[in-house]
Amino acid sequence: MQRINKLHIALLAGTVLLTVPWLSVAFGTHPSAVATVLLSGLAILGAAFLISWSAELAQFDVSRSLAMALLALIAVLPEYAVDIYLAWKAAHHPEYIPLVAANMTGANRLLVGIGWSGVVFLGWLALRRQGKLPSSGQIPIEPVLAIEVTVLTVATLYSLLLPLKATITVWDAVIFVLIFAGYVWLAGRAPHIEPEPAGPVATLAELPKGWRRVAYMLMFLYSGFIILVATEPFTEGLIHLGKSFGISEFLLIQWIAPLASESPEMIILCYFALRGHVASAMSAIISSKINQWTLLIGSLPVIYSISAGHVSFLPLEPRPREEVLLTAAQSLFACAVIANRFFSRLEALLLFVLFATQLLIPSIAARYAFTILYFVLAVVWMFAYRREVTVNLNLFYRLAKRLPVSEEVT
Repeated sequence: MQRINKLHIALLAGTVLLTVPWLSVAFGTHPSAVATVLLSGLAILGAAFLISWSAELAQFDVSRSLAMALLALIAVLPEYAVDIYLAWKAAHHPEYIPLVAANMTGANRLLVGIGWSGVVFLGWLALRRQGKLPSSGQIPIEPVLAIEVTVLTVATLYSLLLPLKATITVWDAVIFVLIFAGYVWLAGRAPHIEPEPAGPVATLAELPKGWRRVAYMLMFLYSGFIILVATEPFTEGLIHLGKSFGISEFLLIQWIAPLASESPEMIILCYFALRGHVASAMSAIISSKINQWTLLIGSLPVIYSISAGHVSFLPLEPRPREEVLLTAAQSLFACAVIANRFFSRLEALLLFVLFATQLLIPSIAARYAFTILYFVLAVVWMFAYRREVTVNLNLFYRLAKRLPVSEEVT
């Protein structure tokens, strides 16, 4: 046991050391684009593992839903940094306005198209290897996730108003922030589920309660700091390399930058899924989507107004308006998929194929065609699994009221 504990401590120390090379050059030096991408990428990788372990450790004191919400909030900090920077610049440089929506919509579609699908496939493999895969071959959505599913659906339905108005206003920001605040409040009231720690988390879990709390708070804070100081250079380095290959700025901001800023949470989710912690992975990935589709969108008109020096709205030009509508449609279909209380490989493959195909056909007609297809699929799924959707709403009501969830209800 002592040898295993030493191995856990060595693994923890080694993970921290991944972040050190970037810190040694981050302030005051200007490494090449290749070195920047490599060193900052290693730092993000180390921070991702630290934040995943801290979230597991925090589950001894708070509900899993709240722990995953905190994880998602910190993991998505790079995306906030990029979009807030673009929104700030857009107030004085109108050419940045389309880039704000480009980055936000790209990040959201990437998260669902690759992130959600990846969690299902990796989780399926892990559960199959462990002999825990249900006989149906489908990954169940745990009853407690009814909170996340319902909140995301509400946020998605409201987001459909944005392309119709062609603006994102401060009042929209208020609504989105209230939705997120309600989610955090409900997540804190969710039933407590005792975690099953392994690796470094198992060793840290043996600490006295006070020291354990200090440990995961320090890991949360340090990993958040690393993500903040490493992601912008990582993103800029990738964009610089992308430009050297002749890729357009809009596409770089929409896809390359989010690929970099989403990397911490992608790594975290893959880690959870490969360990067979599919419920935690699903909770974290839905929380990330809620975070980006409420708090992130809500922050944009606020930052834009502060930079402009007066209350204003963020305009949605034709191309960004199409992108927001397509992203909202994809989000609605994703909500329909998880509202039926299970996630199959076929559904994961469908989400991935639809996302990947969009990248191959970047025309106006294609964007509207995919938007209509997502809406049609959402309606079909909701109708086909209307009983499961009703059960999910009932679960949400009972969890919100802190009523017991019996087998009859599920």
